[in-house]
Amino acid sequence: MKANTLRRGMNLWPPLLCAGIRIRCISEDFRAVDAELRERFYNKNYVGCHFGGSLFAMTDPFWMLMVMRNLDRSYTVWDKSAEIVFLKPGRGTVSASFRLTDAMLDDIRANTEAEGSKCLQAYSVDIIDGDGDAVARVSKTLHIRRKSDTRSRIGG
Repeated sequence: MKANTLRRGMNLWPPLLCAGIRIRCISEDFRAVDAELRERFYNKNYVGCHFGGSLFAMTDPFWMLMVMRNLDRSYTVWDKSAEIVFLKPGRGTVSASFRLTDAMLDDIRANTEAEGSKCLQAYSVDIIDGDGDAVARVSKTLHIRRKSDTRSRIGG
């Protein structure tokens, strides 16, 4: 699936659409994603700032999706764990920019080279408000492993 088609589909996907999340850009090589969340009456909490679940949902699928699309089908990629740290109240439009580099991918390949080895790789992204201040930091740990039927073919 092309990046722009996926972006359009994700913008209509109920968990993102109903939270008010919009995917602004997915690069053709799936190494960059920009998402935003505009403040609306339905995504504010009791004290009038962004609901934490909406902030987290805005970041949830992207690291796994980006890594999956940049490794070949001989890898299995799963979300292992996640954490969100709230730094200040989020108000107005907030955004998150994800960037996957060659060095990150090289590190995964190096750590999964040995027979049976898995890689627990942590990535983080800051959620930024309109003033450029971080309102939250989301860390995701991915579980990455070569599929067992491809391990012997890689080395031989």
